[in-house]
Amino acid sequence: MGDPEDRDALEAEILAGMASELDEGEEVVTDDDVEDDEETSSVDDLGLPMPVLAVTDALELLTRGELSVVGRLWASTNNAMLCLATLPGAGGGGGPLEAACIYKPVMGERPLGDFPDATLSRREVAAFAVSRASGWDIVPPTVLREGPFGEGMVQLWIRADPEVDPVRMVVDEDPCLRPIAVFDAAVNNTDRKAGHLIPVPGGHVYGVDHGVTFSPVPKLRTVLWGWRGQRFGHEEVDVLRSLRLGLDGPLGDELRRLLDPIEVAATCRRIDRLLSTGSFPQPDPRRPALPWPPV
Repeated sequence: MGDPEDRDALEAEILAGMASELDEGEEVVTDDDVEDDEETSSVDDLGLPMPVLAVTDALELLTRGELSVVGRLWASTNNAMLCLATLPGAGGGGGPLEAACIYKPVMGERPLGDFPDATLSRREVAAFAVSRASGWDIVPPTVLREGPFGEGMVQLWIRADPEVDPVRMVVDEDPCLRPIAVFDAAVNNTDRKAGHLIPVPGGHVYGVDHGVTFSPVPKLRTVLWGWRGQRFGHEEVDVLRSLRLGLDGPLGDELRRLLDPIEVAATCRRIDRLLSTGSFPQPDPRRPALPWPPV
């Protein structure tokens, strides 16, 4: 997307998408809202604790903490719920450790024609496993567990930096997004929207919503095409090599507990191809290159 005309076209398409769908993380329907004809509330206005936690502490909280449903994210197609996770005695001074989180129960997943039913939550957890193995910490801490509505994915809520515009980051090809573009190519992300990028203070950028990843069919759909065809940097190659090695070991074992073995084998082949070419992939002219809407 280095050409100014390409960048202008991408920005226009992203902005058009913003008019048709808001980021599902922005507004939530609570019990009080239901009584008022389901008017929505901003998540930030709810006053929920959103601490910055070490990954191990976050995973402990998400795995063992009690989940209390606060409300449903109104734009979610898979009945994602905003929850409060509480773990007694794990906070400072012996008090409870609490944090906002997202819970996506398997029973709420919308059937898709190109992904097996009841697998989206497991794909979210698998994406976290790859992210953690990469060392880039792209995906917030995520676990698979029982919740108020059965098994589902639970992910730590990340408060975005309101001063940073992810659409502008995409259009400007911000280098902070390069690792996410590599990660998406590795996990075959079919839905990388600008609204799924969560910049936080300090410059780090998280990525969320990875329920449609790891398809054995190559169909990368992303707004992060700015580096297409460019050579990987040394760190990017090292991370891909590390992931490929891990797929023959503990990472592969972890993914096989979450995904079909065919999907894990396809991930191995996909990373092999990325290492063989040594460069960011190009869009497939036979398939849509951008998700819709792109925000």
